[in-house]
Amino acid sequence: MKTYNKLKIFNDPIYGFITIPNSLIFDLIEHKYFQRLRRISQMGLSYLVYPGAHHTRFHHAIGCMHLMQKAVNVLRFKEVTISDDEEKALYIAILLHDIGHGPFSHAMEHSIVNGISHEEISMRFMQKLNKEFNGSLTLAIQIFKGNYNRPFLCELISSQFDMDRADYLKRDSFYTGVAEGNINSERLITMLNVVDDSLVVEEKGIYSVEKFLVARRFMYWQVYLHKTGLVAEQLLMRVLKRAKELTNLGVKLNASDALTYFLNHEISAENFDDKTLDIFSRLDDTDIIAAMKEWQYHSDFILSNLCDMIINRELLRIKLKNKPIKASTLDKHINQLIEKYKISKDDAKYFVFIDEISNQAYQAENQRIKILQKTGKVVDITKASDQFSIKALSKPVTKYYICYPK
Repeated sequence: MKTYNKLKIFNDPIYGFITIPNSLIFDLIEHKYFQRLRRISQMGLSYLVYPGAHHTRFHHAIGCMHLMQKAVNVLRFKEVTISDDEEKALYIAILLHDIGHGPFSHAMEHSIVNGISHEEISMRFMQKLNKEFNGSLTLAIQIFKGNYNRPFLCELISSQFDMDRADYLKRDSFYTGVAEGNINSERLITMLNVVDDSLVVEEKGIYSVEKFLVARRFMYWQVYLHKTGLVAEQLLMRVLKRAKELTNLGVKLNASDALTYFLNHEISAENFDDKTLDIFSRLDDTDIIAAMKEWQYHSDFILSNLCDMIINRELLRIKLKNKPIKASTLDKHINQLIEKYKISKDDAKYFVFIDEISNQAYQAENQRIKILQKTGKVVDITKASDQFSIKALSKPVTKYYICYPK
């Protein structure tokens, strides 16, 4: 029987050497469910805008676990009690927090399955793994759900400043080359503390928090909501929508067995059972790309053109506006397309459409970032900061866009 050294080291381009803290974490990383994350891109189709953005959910999950190790060490140094079981649970929860992402991450979250978020699918993966690992994920699941009796542990997993955001901002800015998004996550973690079982940032870390929020705003407008990325994402959602329509009409499409299953079945939270979970675990970016490479030559006008646009990066034109797009503008572009290609209005709507995007860097109404002042008083970042921009960042900004063929 083979024996493995389970305390291996990863060499990460962001943080350098990352150690695996225990053998259970090693076994979870080795599991096929987690290894699948190597084949799920962290930023969907953003590489069509930023060629370097080919990093994966696997990179991100390992990075989050590393930052969680730093956070635990910092808090223990400040005499915050964290038991060995809680420590292990934190590492498991943050490692597996994104395990439920489908192909191209957020781009296809509501295309392959309906009415069930990636967080809910992550939870189902964790429950399945918990059975496999004899209940050793029970506490991690409690913390992940946010119903553990020590709120700060849940906040380290999911809050306005958690280890997830601390990693993805730094990592995504590195791989895209967008320097404005680069944050000093280690400095921020060093400033963490706990008051009344709630996570706070010490006052001397306030400028790092301001930088974090401004960086988040930059990254959303420049990267996550970049107009070219938006078009590509919308086209990808429409590819799946059209593929499902054709399949329902009895048209046979070449696709992997896993993708074919989701084309043939309407999956929602109600019927997402263990069998569906297992088939979902076989889906990754490769299934979608391979399918689109085939479908770009299909006889269906809509499917072939949508796939061709993504594969060869010949995307739709997009215009962003500060005010809602007029119905007359939308109709004009739809009618032009109908006239040119002699297609129906419903078909034309695959290529001409309007939508809106919203960005709110700081959501002051829930899970606030709390600043621990030297006096011992805890206040919200908007009150502690002398930066007018922080108050502005807590207001949502909405933009409207229209897409149509060039």
